[in-house]
Amino acid sequence: MRYFIHFAYDGTAYCGWQVQPGVPTVQAALDKALSQVLRQLVHTIGSGRTDTGVHASHQVAHFEATLPEGMTFELLRYRVNRALPPDVQVFDIHEVGPQDHARFSAEARTYEYFVSLRPNPFRRDQALYLDCAPDVAAMNEAAGYLIGQFDFTAFSKVKGGENHYICYLYEAGWHPDPHHADGLVFRIRANRFVRGMVRLVVGTLLDVGRGKLTPAEFQQVLHRQQRVAASGAAPAKGLYLSKVEYAPSILPSRLT
Repeated sequence: MRYFIHFAYDGTAYCGWQVQPGVPTVQAALDKALSQVLRQLVHTIGSGRTDTGVHASHQVAHFEATLPEGMTFELLRYRVNRALPPDVQVFDIHEVGPQDHARFSAEARTYEYFVSLRPNPFRRDQALYLDCAPDVAAMNEAAGYLIGQFDFTAFSKVKGGENHYICYLYEAGWHPDPHHADGLVFRIRANRFVRGMVRLVVGTLLDVGRGKLTPAEFQQVLHRQQRVAASGAAPAKGLYLSKVEYAPSILPSRLT
């Protein structure tokens, strides 16, 4: 049977999501815990990769396994969380159809990037500290140019291995951080993202906020479709994969 597993993680101690030899990764930790609890080799496939130091408040993966008799999803979740390190934790598991795929069945993804405008030792690995408040109105004017379907070559890692760089963005904008009065959050939602895209978009928008680029110049960066036109990537620590969306038919009602 195939199952979806929904989980969150603090990526500070990990070299990203995907298994790599000789370094700690989130996928390796999850595979190990599931294999240990289910006493069979389990391999997860994630909805997408996150880079070293990037976090997730909602990541999804699927795996195939035979659950032991009497193993409820709640019991499985409890035992897997006991086996996982405390910076990776599962909040839901459910059965899906054999054709449902964590990556290819996803209809949209949302990322959030957090900025702190006041030094905070408790957020040193979870948000980017800026010692000068940026021009949020200018950043939002620039972000508005991203809405719609565009080629995001300018905001992609060189040699990212993508088949194409066209994405459809539904949302892109800066907002007050609802959990921290001294912070901002950039929220971006799209049907897909190319590698490194969000951090490069944020880094370039922050240059708009600092007055180094005008919103019109930001739009020109997008349209030039050349990686060298964009600014440097924002640090990984402020970035979170915050939501992965699927058709309601795939998810139990408690998750829709």
